[in-house]
Amino acid sequence: MSTSVAREQSIRLVETAYLAAATALIWIALYYLPVGGAFFRLALPLPLALLQVRRGHQAGLEGVSLLIMLLIVLMGPIRGPLVLFPYGFLSLWLGWSWCRKLSWWLSWSVGAFLGTIGFLIRVLFLSILVGENLWVVITRAASALLERIIDIFNLPLIPDMALIQLAALSLVVIQELIFVLTLHAVAFWVFPRLSASIPHPPRLLNGLIGWEPT
Repeated sequence: MSTSVAREQSIRLVETAYLAAATALIWIALYYLPVGGAFFRLALPLPLALLQVRRGHQAGLEGVSLLIMLLIVLMGPIRGPLVLFPYGFLSLWLGWSWCRKLSWWLSWSVGAFLGTIGFLIRVLFLSILVGENLWVVITRAASALLERIIDIFNLPLIPDMALIQLAALSLVVIQELIFVLTLHAVAFWVFPRLSASIPHPPRLLNGLIGWEPT
């Protein structure tokens, strides 16, 4: 029995180290490489969520802690911990909710909320680092979108700053809703092949997911 316990602990330790290292490499690639950003961003929360589904919540916390320590060494004490916003917290939440077989509606909505808050915090920190207000980029995109909608539908409306800010925040929320739902779909397809599983999607989303894991 002691041999079996020691073997289980060794496997858990190795999985935690490898998946934390894989997440660190994905974060570094997302941060520095000029291509593949969408793929890296989608892959980033999944290794530690997989670790939590396979080995439990404590292993997930250990994986996130090891990830932060690795990135502090490799990227410094400011850029390294930015992986928490929102990817680290998102991986913890998704792994925890999938372990407990919570409904997709709950894990998706809370995940989108965490993603939105984390995105805004990351924009704030990056704005401080580069010395420019990066929220202006999102505001300009929202303003251009509003102007296009007004032109298409010929609306008698002149967007003010409050409406533009609301549109910018809406763009972030919609982006996170799509991102977190995509994470659910990828995990639903891939995790069963890695001796892990997540709850089945609600009936309303079955057609959208469109594929059953084998």
